[in-house]
This record gives sequence, structure tokens and C-alpha cells, in this order.
Amino acid sequence: MHAVVALGSNLGDTSATIDDAVRAIRRLPLVDEVRVSRIFTTVAVRLDGPDPGAPEFANAVAIVTTRLAPQVLLGMLHAIEEEHGRVRAERWGDRTLDLDLIAYGDLHSDDEHLLVPHPRAAERTFVLEPWLDVDPDAELPGRGRVADLLAALRAAQREDPPVTDDGSGDTAKGGA
Repeated sequence: MHAVVALGSNLGDTSATIDDAVRAIRRLPLVDEVRVSRIFTTVAVRLDGPDPGAPEFANAVAIVTTRLAPQVLLGMLHAIEEEHGRVRAERWGDRTLDLDLIAYGDLHSDDEHLLVPHPRAAERTFVLEPWLDVDPDAELPGRGRVADLLAALRAAQREDPPVTDDGSGDTAKGGA
């Protein structure tokens, strides 16, 4: 079975952490192959939107060929996070390592302990861009081609640029 794992880190030596996490995934039992994207650097995203003042994230995606059950794989991913000092103190906060199971074959699960495909994957360029890098023909089950999802996100960002605040109390649409 092919599983899609998103990797992210914005504390410490982020590239080394991502590389070490990939090595740990490769060592998991019943994992036969791991293909990994390049590392992409992105602005941290909080519950209320992008946070350019926070440390930048290093993001990558791994396509894992495994015979592990999805729940077992997810548990092992959480163990790898903990080995790297992951603390779940703040939702969407800074972290040494974040490993998300984005998809597991065509499996659809709404179980609170196993949400696949990841419910917000189609909204995250920091997942879609590296995924497309490692698999140009990728599809997010139930949502469509990753290339199309990424193009739609980019188009929406051009149409509705982020609101900026220069400290004066006036806000304006940012633009490039």
C-alpha cells in the first residue's frame, strides 16, 4: 500500500530533522520503499493564518510503500515525532517535527484517531507542492489531482491576497 506522509519542522536544525525522520521511516518494519520530495521552506501557518514572524517551516512529503496497517503506521509516526522532542502544547504551534498521514491508498476513514485522507490536505500548499514534487501524477482520494488542487489554491491566493497591517490601524490587501 502507498501512504503519503507530510513532514514539517520549524525548530532546531529543520533540514537535519527532516532527513533523520525519513531515515527513521525507512527503518520501520514492513516498509519496503520511501520516496521523498525536496525540502520546501514555507511561512508558518497558525489557526488565524500565516505568521511571517514565526520561524519558517521546512516541509517535505514522503511516499511510503508499506504493509503496515494505517493505524499502526500512524502510531509509529507519532513515536518518531516524540523521539525528536515533539511536544503537543499548542495546536498549529512551532514544533521540532510534525508527521501527518495524508493518505493511505484509497482508504477513507472518519475515525477520530485516523482521519484519512487528511481533511485539510487540499488546502495546504505546503503539502501539495512537495507531494507533486515526488509524484507528478498524484491524486488526493476523493478530491482529485494534486496538480489541479495546487493550481486552484494558487489562483485563489492571487484573487484574494492576504490582508496586511502596517501598524496604523488601517488594513489593506497585500499584493505582489
